[in-house]
Amino acid sequence: MLTDRFAEYLGVFADVAREGSFSGAARRRGITPSSVARQIDALEGHLDAALFLRSTRMLTLTESGQALLVRARRVLDELDDAQQEIASMKGEVQGVLRIACFPTFGRRHVIPVVATLAQHYPALRIELDLTERLADPVAERLDAVIRIGSLADSTLIATRIARQTRLLCASPAYLALRGVPAGADALRAHCLVDKLHGNDLLGWADLLGAPVGGGQAVFRCDDFEAMFQAIRAGMGIGLLPDWVVGQALQDGELVQVLPQACALPCMHTDIHVLRALAQPAVKLRTFIDALKAHIGVPERWAVAAAGAERAGP
Repeated sequence: MLTDRFAEYLGVFADVAREGSFSGAARRRGITPSSVARQIDALEGHLDAALFLRSTRMLTLTESGQALLVRARRVLDELDDAQQEIASMKGEVQGVLRIACFPTFGRRHVIPVVATLAQHYPALRIELDLTERLADPVAERLDAVIRIGSLADSTLIATRIARQTRLLCASPAYLALRGVPAGADALRAHCLVDKLHGNDLLGWADLLGAPVGGGQAVFRCDDFEAMFQAIRAGMGIGLLPDWVVGQALQDGELVQVLPQACALPCMHTDIHVLRALAQPAVKLRTFIDALKAHIGVPERWAVAAAGAERAGP
């Protein structure tokens, strides 16, 4: 009977609602889309109600589906909390750890941590959502999200794990060709690397008094890793977080420009892990502790301001 697998089918239903398709839910669960469709059909038959309006292009929740989704999330969260509470009593690190963060931060600093955890705790599984959007740990059933910058008022609980500093940097080859700017005003005469979408999300206005103009930006992109590669290739001067460019500055691949400008208070922000539960599960506590240890104090990407402008023409 379906009653015996009702919680499992609710999980499939919630994944379909989140992904907006059977194929997306199937990828998330590692099963076939046809298997997902059969489970949704069985759930609809059991409830005697349509949960999705199906078209060739998209799935849309029906009124019944919307009502079920609200309760399904609560039920699934309660079941997960119960499992984690029992695991916590035994001190076990197990289950699925669901984290969301910026793509470059995840690739650079989260994956090395969870890879080590997976080796130490074979019963632990990791789902890492690499996204630019502000993921909601409650609505998306995430254990935590990593956010950088000022935090809006919310019921989420924040754990500070590090500090970010935005740094101006360029390749030695670019500075040899174009010269080292003597001050912030001189940046207007240089080629700059900027974000493609968003209202000055890199914060160039803090240095220039206004966002970068289209004619001055030699390269625009929304991916931090791509911007880093463009700067390293000598395309121009970039303003990126030290957790992106710190290692390259330490290794001499890039050169810090105007370090005194990057010492301004507005160039520093904190990095937090946000969670919904007051008492995090053992798996999340273990992850946070491992991430903080990996980053270190001072942060592994920290760059000393003194002598930072060591290269030039």
